[in-house]
Amino acid sequence: MTTSLLDTLHTPADLRALAPDDLPKLAAELRTFLVDSVAHTGGHLASNLGAVELTLALHYVYDTPRDRIVWDVGHQSYTHKILTGRREAMAGLRQAGGIAGFPRRAESEFDAFGTGHSSTSISAALGMAEAFHQLGSDQRAVAVIGDGAMTAGMAFEALNNAGATDLPLLVVLNDNDMSISPNVGALNNYLARLMSGKFYAAARRAGEKVLSVAPPIRELAKRAEEHMKGMVTPGTLFEEFGFNYIGPIDGHDLDVLLDTLSNIKQLSGPQFLHVVTKKGKGYEPAETNPCLYHGVSRFDPAAGMAEKSGGKPTYTQIFGDWLCDMAAADSRLVGITPAMREGSGLVRFSQEFPKRYFDVGIAEQHALTFAAGLACEGVKPVVAIYSTFLQRAYDQLIHDIALQDLPVMLAIDRAGLVGADGPTHAGSFDLSFLRCIPNMLIAAPSDENECRRLLTTAFLHAGPSAVRYPRGSGAGAAIEPGLEPLAIGKGVLRRSGRDVALIAFGSLVTPALAAAESLDASVADMRFVKPLDIDLLRELAQGHHLLVTLEENAVAGGAGAGVAEALAELGINVPILHLGLPDTFIEHGDPLRMLANCGLDAAGIEQAVRQRITLLPE
Repeated sequence: MTTSLLDTLHTPADLRALAPDDLPKLAAELRTFLVDSVAHTGGHLASNLGAVELTLALHYVYDTPRDRIVWDVGHQSYTHKILTGRREAMAGLRQAGGIAGFPRRAESEFDAFGTGHSSTSISAALGMAEAFHQLGSDQRAVAVIGDGAMTAGMAFEALNNAGATDLPLLVVLNDNDMSISPNVGALNNYLARLMSGKFYAAARRAGEKVLSVAPPIRELAKRAEEHMKGMVTPGTLFEEFGFNYIGPIDGHDLDVLLDTLSNIKQLSGPQFLHVVTKKGKGYEPAETNPCLYHGVSRFDPAAGMAEKSGGKPTYTQIFGDWLCDMAAADSRLVGITPAMREGSGLVRFSQEFPKRYFDVGIAEQHALTFAAGLACEGVKPVVAIYSTFLQRAYDQLIHDIALQDLPVMLAIDRAGLVGADGPTHAGSFDLSFLRCIPNMLIAAPSDENECRRLLTTAFLHAGPSAVRYPRGSGAGAAIEPGLEPLAIGKGVLRRSGRDVALIAFGSLVTPALAAAESLDASVADMRFVKPLDIDLLRELAQGHHLLVTLEENAVAGGAGAGVAEALAELGINVPILHLGLPDTFIEHGDPLRMLANCGLDAAGIEQAVRQRITLLPE
């Protein structure tokens, strides 16, 4: 039996011992391994298949881990993990106790920077390059960023800063969806090799020195060079930032990649390499439908994946259907997403209301201020955004929306724990950071029907509002048609019991009801985190010996803290137990098991309450 090349590799040093002619065979083996591995674990597939040759070339040319590679977002880093001693660990990818789906500094010395959110790579790599300069080291820093991540302002802030330095920073644009892709070909590959070579760089420096004595001629030469490059490359923008632009080149041609990267490594100053790749490369189903194969659950590689259908509707689907219904009823509604059309449930809306649909790219800050501008002029914007990504636009929410009391509605998906994506994508903090903002209305539905009605309530509200709901499906409540709102700031008593009252928010109403059966406890579905139902809280406090707040959010500063504050203002002194997410970043795993580990399933709630009851005075 012939040993595969992949079986002989344990570190990038082993990779660098191979002959360049071996790399295409290794790339094919890696693709086979990726498809088989991700089919068993789930994860990001199409983006990783597209980055195989680029990853090989970077580790072959650069002396990792001494040289640093920063993977933007990191959902294209699986080949990197395989090459850096984690091939066997891929069997536990994104599972409890297994390796993460994104780079993590604590996981490997080869993971130079922890990622998960987009557009941070250039800033981080620039910081590393400056640190090497400060320390007198010849180490190199490389940022690998996708074309989607390049839509974020943070990436351009970093480019602006980096271009004003002489640091040997390399930014690699992994372009798999830009309109300039057709420019790739033999001519561009040749020009990229030429422009990354020492002769071109030396000639350029010599020309600048000679022409410096005649500024008008130097300016003319500079413009001529820009126009020549602009005819065959889209690099003028990056040249204006102060980078030497090279490309675009074929990101699957290892000969071109190795030659170009080797040349660039010899150059000084900031370099920008434009590489064009194909998502899903080498696996036909993923090439044909890269969106379907972006993030996958377990599947049969031979049969491929089927489009998801049937089963209980997810909260995301409920939001998407509500958005279309409300848009049909109110022509002022517009939908905004920061590059998460599919994930946030806006596909149908984008098709039925294309002129009222805005995908602003990975630009959360812009999304919120854009919405604020729309609201100023009587339009009713709904911003569909993940909880974890809303964190990136916190100043805009406070300064541009809440301070001006503008009617911008946030539909916050992935609130609470998110399972395999882990702490970078968990929505653990939104109730805490939203609750302290004046003018905010915050709702947390407990089931599908309540979600639809609270979405209507928030949309009709005259100020800023947020409806937060978890990933996946709810309890399976029947959904009533129509667009009926609920009374703002009014909860509902779901169960009457004795001694203990469970004050539950959103997704924890269902386990609270289950725990209440054994405890004979009352259960309140609060519906609103702000404003709280003060009358209901007073009634519960006066009729029970122990109050228990429940939320799928950090306990610190969350909804439970709001309950305690409200009771203190009323002068009511009653024992309160706060249950929620602990003061730590919770690792990836099965969502139900993660909640159980936090004591937020029915059994955990019952156990925590019984323990607390034993501590109450007689």
